[in-house]
Amino acid sequence: MNKYPVSAQIFNLLIVIINIVLVLLATLYPFNFSIPDSFSIPEFFANFNNASNFQDQVNNFLLFMPLGFGLTRLLQKRKIKTGVQVFIVTLVSASLSFTVEGLQIFLPSRMPTPSDIMNNSIGGFIGFICFDIWNNQSFKKTIAQIENSRASRSNKQIIIFFIGYIFLTFLISVLWQNTIILSNWDRNYPLLIGNEQTRDRPWQGYISEIYIADRAISKNEVVQGLADSSYFNNLGNSLIANYQFKGKCCYKEQTGQLPELLWQGQPSDAQEGKGVFLSSSHWLQTATPVTTLSKRISKTSEFTLSTTLATTNLEQFGPARIISISGTSLRRNLTLGQQGNDLDFRLRTPITGENGADLRLNIPNIFKDTKLHHIVITYSRATIQVYVDNLQNFYSLNLLELMPKNQKIFYYALTFIPLGFGLTILTLLAKRKLILSNFLIYGGILIPSLVLEGILVSESGKNLSLKTLLLGMLFTGGTMLILRMRAARLKMRN
Repeated sequence: MNKYPVSAQIFNLLIVIINIVLVLLATLYPFNFSIPDSFSIPEFFANFNNASNFQDQVNNFLLFMPLGFGLTRLLQKRKIKTGVQVFIVTLVSASLSFTVEGLQIFLPSRMPTPSDIMNNSIGGFIGFICFDIWNNQSFKKTIAQIENSRASRSNKQIIIFFIGYIFLTFLISVLWQNTIILSNWDRNYPLLIGNEQTRDRPWQGYISEIYIADRAISKNEVVQGLADSSYFNNLGNSLIANYQFKGKCCYKEQTGQLPELLWQGQPSDAQEGKGVFLSSSHWLQTATPVTTLSKRISKTSEFTLSTTLATTNLEQFGPARIISISGTSLRRNLTLGQQGNDLDFRLRTPITGENGADLRLNIPNIFKDTKLHHIVITYSRATIQVYVDNLQNFYSLNLLELMPKNQKIFYYALTFIPLGFGLTILTLLAKRKLILSNFLIYGGILIPSLVLEGILVSESGKNLSLKTLLLGMLFTGGTMLILRMRAARLKMRN
């Protein structure tokens, strides 16, 4: 009689161990650890300054879901309370993830990422929820506890829970706003003109000046800047960079806040009154990282970049790097490049990734000739505005509107499915109160989607989208409907 429970416990424990081993294999293989001679705590945490791309985020959720599922199965067999189960599953997932990310510091082929710890923890918690829904006995017990709780007999407590539900929606909206800020900029990257540090993305052309400010200037200011580049000197304390490319050497930053630009390779003698000539054999790089620039733009999450340049080759791809604040060809804060006739712009944000390439920011037909062009780019609240030579030649891109469909569906599912679980609990509490229950159902489905869309429209400048509004409502209402139908079906069986 006692052998079966013992063997079942061993089997459940074995499943958890196998899941942990699979996580270690997926995240640490091939285990080629490299231990430095000296190491400090500040250096340890400094190594966590990385960001995950969209595919990594999806993988991190999926990787820890089986662990959460298996661990919940093990804990339920031991008759541990539901609240304690949630705590243990989340703690184990977070601890394992932190251990893995810490060990990745010593793996040359891996990059530790703070968001991975959060994503892994959520993945483990989702595994817990999946088991709780899949297991009939556990699901029935949870439903019964909700329906028979003291809160279900109090309209006041139900209303308080609903207010908390709406408050949670506002908190989630804040997280959405954080996906478009520039706080994840790396302060250790230099400024490069005409190539990457890896020397494999050269650009061939002329550049005569660069201005960079830590705020997005207005249209009136753009007009004045396009008419006379020296106007940017009037931006006062907002101006962080002013490089004028005259003569062969050296190019000091005029405001005195950034390091000078030095030639990599021998400078060319080519002079056509267009500034300095850049090519695969000679380009410019600051002597040290532009820490002040990255720090100030990271703080304001706005910038203006103005430059005057001319390509000498209309068939440059890669994209060929014109202006770049980057560490390698795969890690950057900002890059202005040429992709054939098009202007390619890469910007590091939480949703574009550390390479700034998860969203395509492409301005067509900018390099149709070899003439000098004055380009002004501003960024503020998810909106990139590009002006070429005049105010009429204007392009506007919004990061949230450019998000790929699969990425948008994933983020909306991650946002609204948990709200669907919360709404299910609310409607079960108010099950015996018909009017209140109906209000919670319709209000709980509609309000979160309206709140998120309204905040994103007002804060990011995106256009109101009926599709995304309905998508949020679909995930919230669909989740609630599926859970309520499963609960009703189990009751019918009884």
